[in-house]
Amino acid sequence: MLNAEIETRRKAAMSRGVGVMTQIYADRAENAEIWDKEGNRYIDFASGIAVLNTGHRHPKVIAAVKDQIDHFTHTCHQVVPYENYVRLAERLNGMVPGKGEMKSIFVTTGAEAVENAIKIARAATGRQAVVAFTGAFHGRTFMGMALTGKVVPYKVGFGGMPADVFHAPFPVPLHGVSVDQSIAALEYLFRADVDPKRVAAIILEPVQGEGGFYEAPREFMSRLRAICDEHGILLIADEVQTGFARTGKMFAMEHHEVQPDITTMAKSLAGGFPLAAVTGRAEIMDAPAPGGLGGTYGGNPLGIAAANAVLDVIEEEGLCDRANQLGARLKQHLSSLRDDVPEIVDIRGPGFMNAVEFNLGGKPSADFANKVRTEALSRGLLLLTCGVYGNVIRFLSPITIQDAVFTEALGKLEESIRAARKG
Repeated sequence: MLNAEIETRRKAAMSRGVGVMTQIYADRAENAEIWDKEGNRYIDFASGIAVLNTGHRHPKVIAAVKDQIDHFTHTCHQVVPYENYVRLAERLNGMVPGKGEMKSIFVTTGAEAVENAIKIARAATGRQAVVAFTGAFHGRTFMGMALTGKVVPYKVGFGGMPADVFHAPFPVPLHGVSVDQSIAALEYLFRADVDPKRVAAIILEPVQGEGGFYEAPREFMSRLRAICDEHGILLIADEVQTGFARTGKMFAMEHHEVQPDITTMAKSLAGGFPLAAVTGRAEIMDAPAPGGLGGTYGGNPLGIAAANAVLDVIEEEGLCDRANQLGARLKQHLSSLRDDVPEIVDIRGPGFMNAVEFNLGGKPSADFANKVRTEALSRGLLLLTCGVYGNVIRFLSPITIQDAVFTEALGKLEESIRAARKG
C-alpha cells in the first residue's frame, strides 16, 4: 500500500489534534534506519523524539522483552508484584543524582512522571505552588500543560490551566535573557505573585527539549539550588528527554555540581517500550500514603524488562563516551558550514543532544529551519524542529548509530542546509 493511500485513511479516521510530521509510514526499522511501506530508506535523526538512544530493536532489548513475554505480560504491580520491577528501582536509585537513600516509582509516560513528581512534592512539603520556566515542556496532561512554557500548539483551545503554577524566564543569552535576569525575575515573582513559603517545587529541564535545546548554565543551576534550600523548596529535574547517556553522562544533572531532590525519566529508559520513572530522596518519595501513587499499567513488565536491558547496553557499549564522540563530530561538521551559511547563529548541546539555530535578517526563522527539515526528508534523513520560535533543528540520532551511516547522514544534512539557502 502506498504512503499516500494510508495518509488518506488516517485523515478520515483520526483526530487532527494528533499532529503528524511526515506522511511516510513505517514498515520496519533497525538501529538508526527506517524503511517505509514503499521500501524507501531513512536515516533516523529523530529517534521517536529521543526514545531510541539504544537504537531501533537493539538485540539485547528485544531478547529481554521476548523472554518476559514467555513468562507474563501483565499482573499490575500493585496487585501481584514482580522482582525485575524492584531490580530496576534499585538500579535507578543507585545511579540517579541525589543525596542519601533514594526510592523510585514507575508509571507509563513522561507526563505521568511529571504529574507524580508534583504530587509527591506537594505531599512532602504540604505546599501547593509550583514554579516552572518559559520554553519548558513537561507534557500534554493538564498539569503538564500548565507547567509547559510554550502556548502553541500545546495549550491552544484547552481553556484554563490548573492554578498555583508560575513561570520565570529561562536564561537564554542568545535571546537576551542572562542568568542574573532570570534569577532576578524569579525573586521578583516571590515578591509580586507567590510567597516562596507556599512553593512546593521548582521544576526544570537541565537542557530544554521542545524549548530549543538550551542548556541550563551551571551558575544558574547553582543559584537555583541555593534559592530552593533557602526557602525549603524541592528541586525537580525533568530528565525525560536528557536522560540515559544522551548528554554524554547518564543524566544531564551530572554536568552540574548540584543535585535534584526528585528526577523524572521516560523516553529512552525502555528503548521504545512505554515506561517512565520518578526517583527521589527516600523521605520525600515516602510522603504519599499507600495507594496514592501508581497506575494499572505503571511499570508494565515488558517495559521493565526492556529498561533493565537498556541500562546493560549503555554500560556495555560505553554509550556515554560514544555520545560525546558523535556530538563532537556533528558540531564540528556544522561549524565548518558557518562561513557559507550565515543563517546559522548557534550550534550547541552537551554530548549528543545537539541543535543548530537559524536566523534570517537577524530574526529567528522557522521557515528556514522547516526548509532544512523538508530538504532532509527528501534525501532520506529524518530531522525534528523545536524552539519557541520554531527555528531550531535538533538532532536525536540513536547513540548506537553505525559510523558509516552517521557519515552518510552528515553529508545529507549539509546538502539539505545548502539546498535550503537556494530556496
